[in-house]
Amino acid sequence: MSAHILIVEDEEKLARFVELELIHEGYAVTKSGNGRQALDMALQGQFDLILLDIMLPGLNGLEVLRRLQKEKPTPVILLTARDAVMDKVSGLDAGAVDYITKPFAIEELLARIRVALKLHAAHTFGALNTPARDGVLTWKELTLDEPRHQVKYAGHEIVLTNREFLMLKTLLENQDIVLSRDTLLDRACGYDFVGETNIVDVYIRYLRSKIDDVFGVKMIHTVRGVGYVIKQDES
Repeated sequence: MSAHILIVEDEEKLARFVELELIHEGYAVTKSGNGRQALDMALQGQFDLILLDIMLPGLNGLEVLRRLQKEKPTPVILLTARDAVMDKVSGLDAGAVDYITKPFAIEELLARIRVALKLHAAHTFGALNTPARDGVLTWKELTLDEPRHQVKYAGHEIVLTNREFLMLKTLLENQDIVLSRDTLLDRACGYDFVGETNIVDVYIRYLRSKIDDVFGVKMIHTVRGVGYVIKQDES
């Protein structure tokens, strides 16, 4: 059975172009050009993936994403003309699995769709068939409890977004090993964002503001020209 994709895009020519390409690839397609209508369709229907523009009439795409993620885990790829890092970070933190900046090559969009569908299927299958691991990672007085998705320092809980949690987890799993921005981006997001490694710097800054700055420690070290590392010895 082919995947059913919802295209939410108010530029009719672009929406029609993407629709024809997806149909050619064997996908079932539904379209909407209004954010509020699209949210209702997404909540009431069964879609395997949603392509969601940010600038929409009726309801902003990011708000559609936030409301949807509270109800259903449908994977969302953002389609946006915006090129600012913070817009992309906001989308990822709101629950998007990927984003692509317009204008884009249809081959790249199709590849990202295939990856998103594959990862979502693997995640769903794993959630149904794999018991939770007893994984607890530590550094000094910090603990990261993966099954509970909880981070604490000296007993004080630290609230992290999912991307921040995954990035911290990756660094803790590789203490004393310098990880490149590409590696951190791939591990924290589950796929490659070619040329978008500056997003890693944003998340590292968030982690430092929530851990290093608050508790007066130096946990995450920058290795200039290479990447980042958590050292077992913080000095």
